[in-house]
Amino acid sequence: MEWRHCFSCIFLLFSCSVLAGVSASTSASLSDGIFVHQDSTGRNLLQTKKPCPISFEFANYTMFTTQCRGPQYPAKQCCEALLQVACPSAVYVNDLTTDCADTMFSYIMLHGPYPPGLFASVCKGDKDGLPCPDVAPPPSDSANVNISPMSCRLSPVLMIATALTVLLLLLL
Repeated sequence: MEWRHCFSCIFLLFSCSVLAGVSASTSASLSDGIFVHQDSTGRNLLQTKKPCPISFEFANYTMFTTQCRGPQYPAKQCCEALLQVACPSAVYVNDLTTDCADTMFSYIMLHGPYPPGLFASVCKGDKDGLPCPDVAPPPSDSANVNISPMSCRLSPVLMIATALTVLLLLLL
């Protein structure tokens, strides 16, 4: 009877570990990749972008929703709103090996439906792009309320290894 009880506990622990991993690795939102038109699928494996290390989900988009409104979409207000969101994380947005720019624009489009290409057509910069105003260095993690680091997903291999380790400890 003792062995059955131990086996039941181990099975329960393993099931909880697997369920925790599955729930942590699934997302309730659509992938940002659905908004990107891919002309060629042959070269995409070589050009796969790394996930953005920061989250734009909780950035302050009130500047967009209050001042960058149609049907005119005033260039000055729309560009200021874009700079307000993009400049604090310009290092990440300008990194073409990540999907940070795509992610940022997906959230901007989500908060206020803007015509495709609006910001590219009304926000003009110099040869280096849009100049960011003097931006203070990014705040520490505890003070960063606009842009938060993305949470890591749990590895199924790590969960299985943990469950097996616990199993071995219980058997000893």
